Amino acid sequence: MTTTPTRTGVADARVRHLAQAERARYEAANPRSRAQAERAAEHLMFGVPLHWMNDWATPFPLQVTQAQGARLVDADGHERIDFCLGDTGAMFGHSPPAVSAALQRQAGRGLTTMLANEDAAVVSALLAERFGLPKWQFAMTATDANRFVLRWLRAATGRQVLLVFNGCYHGTVDDVFVDLVDGRPQQRGSLLGQVHDLTHTTRVVEFNDLAALEAALAPGDVACVLAEPVMTNIGMVLPEPGFWERAIELIHRHGSLLVMDETHTISSGPGGYARAHGLVPDAVVVGKPLGGGMPCAAYGFSAELAARAEAAKRAAPPGHSGIGTTLTANLLAMAAMRATLTELMTPAVFATLHARCTRLAEGLRAAIARHRLPWCVTQVGARCEFQFCATPPRNGSEAGAAMDDALEQALHLFLLNRGVMITPFHNMMLVCPDTTDADIDRLLAAFDDALATLTA
Repeated sequence: MTTTPTRTGVADARVRHLAQAERARYEAANPRSRAQAERAAEHLMFGVPLHWMNDWATPFPLQVTQAQGARLVDADGHERIDFCLGDTGAMFGHSPPAVSAALQRQAGRGLTTMLANEDAAVVSALLAERFGLPKWQFAMTATDANRFVLRWLRAATGRQVLLVFNGCYHGTVDDVFVDLVDGRPQQRGSLLGQVHDLTHTTRVVEFNDLAALEAALAPGDVACVLAEPVMTNIGMVLPEPGFWERAIELIHRHGSLLVMDETHTISSGPGGYARAHGLVPDAVVVGKPLGGGMPCAAYGFSAELAARAEAAKRAAPPGHSGIGTTLTANLLAMAAMRATLTELMTPAVFATLHARCTRLAEGLRAAIARHRLPWCVTQVGARCEFQFCATPPRNGSEAGAAMDDALEQALHLFLLNRGVMITPFHNMMLVCPDTTDADIDRLLAAFDDALATLTA
């Protein structure tokens, strides 16, 4: 076996050998998952409810029977410690007692009515307090919230152009699927069924590049910049010191607005990354964790932007605005959000999460150093990630270049076979209130064993 290390510090042959061994181990240990997956394949496209569920490293889909706290139980009875946590959807643990109780109470009083209730008033006030923006609306997902915000802001500004950062992630909003390829904007080829050229109304620049940002804003036709305060889905990319302060000044100078998508960076604290770092966007989107696992999202506007948006709606002809869905802000979702904001999205809970994630991140760094690998670890509150590069990437292009799909999948499957699960799409780990020091130790021990196998 050739063992010449690649840029990741690990030989390709070792990665292939590890992946082969771990696939065989998984297949032998999970016969009921295999049988259930085969049965599901009769009527489910790709054999799963959503096609991207096949992006896990497993030879066939793992079938879950129960999720509670920081643990999952699969069809074969294996208990696994969950550091994926629904890619932030279960950031406060699976089935948090406060949310479960609120749902049970509300279920007997009504599920959906298309009408407001007391929870809506309480939730909007709590969101205003947490995020520092006074006016709020709701959606079923962060994707919907981002899509609705783009409509509101284009209407409010009279401008059509959206500006995003290369490698961004904002759910499945069509407008954001534009990448920089050799320095030129290009619509992403993986976007299915797209019939309009997105590059006509979407501009893309590299994160942390203030000169490129200013040049893209200069024509004066950008309605808004839509951004995560920290890039998270191409591997985490932190803003350089002073980047956001200067970027906000440039955005406003050119008459544009800033929308911060805090769906993943809510791991920073009860008011997200922006509030934790003293940043003041014009609008904020928050999704997955807001309802403790229930489908719901919210978006908030500054008072000035809300007034412009309301004026645009009143000036428009009668009819459907293209904003909202029938089940948006249903009674169950509002009850879940109220319980989450009241009981879980609190400074005390986040202090515990941050301390535990820091312990995890330090342990990952120690293991990487022991095995002399050129990797780094980035942390954003309760969320951390290891990347296959010696120093943290500055932008989406650098983060993308650091990825190694084969190595990533081999590592993920190794960990899964040892009872710990991390996010399938990259190397992200998240802790929740139910994550224990023993859980972290188990992940670190398995991670260390994996690196030992890869570098022996």
